[in-house]
Amino acid sequence: MHTVWKGAISFGLVNVPVKMFSATEDKDISMRYIHKKCNTPLSYVRKCKTCDTEVEWEEISKGYEYEPGKFVIFEKDELEKLSGEITKEIKILDFVHLNDIDPIFFQKTYYLSPIETGAHAYNLLLESMKQTQKIGISQVSIRSKSSLAAIRVIDNCIAMETIFYPDEIRPVSQVPNLPQTPVTVNEKELDMAKMLIDQLTTPFEPEKYKDTYRVALLEAIEHKIAGEEINVAPAAQKTNVIDLMSALQASLDVVKPVVAADTGGPAPTKPKPRSRKKAKETAS
Repeated sequence: MHTVWKGAISFGLVNVPVKMFSATEDKDISMRYIHKKCNTPLSYVRKCKTCDTEVEWEEISKGYEYEPGKFVIFEKDELEKLSGEITKEIKILDFVHLNDIDPIFFQKTYYLSPIETGAHAYNLLLESMKQTQKIGISQVSIRSKSSLAAIRVIDNCIAMETIFYPDEIRPVSQVPNLPQTPVTVNEKELDMAKMLIDQLTTPFEPEKYKDTYRVALLEAIEHKIAGEEINVAPAAQKTNVIDLMSALQASLDVVKPVVAADTGGPAPTKPKPRSRKKAKETAS
């Protein structure tokens, strides 16, 4: 793996020299924009509208537009000084329980490995977090971006999760059309919805989830390279559901046989499609 950052974790007066590696990778399939007329890939051109010329990277600064057409300019070294990146430190401010942090705060995960001279301190932090079942809340600057971060243990590795600052999380109150408190629902519908949730509840097994779009796109690419025609499967027909109660019942009818098969029960049978007349009888 490629090292993306070198520095140290600090808690109290203890420093743990570490290297940082990205724990995730983007598997999106990259495509370029093509000119339809001649099949030529289009290039990204940095062009100044005033000078009407292409601009090289060394001629570029960054600016903040504080009024329309008016900018304050910052050079790269100015932004680096403001970011505090030169400290190369992941400073742990507090220790908390992981379940105290709502998942909405998490951004990106990095693995941290010990630098040769810091193996003892690394092992000490690793084992102490394991036994106390705590994680560290820290501040760090990576690529001129200051972030909060959670330092925690994944398997036998110290990992860092960058997290949003509280003022970067939009309040739920801004979401339109949310139900008023207290929420009122039909008790029969609620019981059936809870039953459906129970039937669909299973241990989290991430390996069973696949990016079906990426798989289909890769297959389509292979077919096009081979000069073959792409055949897309027709979309599944939707059941003719009359109302919410019928939808819940139809969902339970589909799920129950599958659950029975998983638990050693009778073999699943294909559920008969519910007619419009039957759905109306159920709803009434």
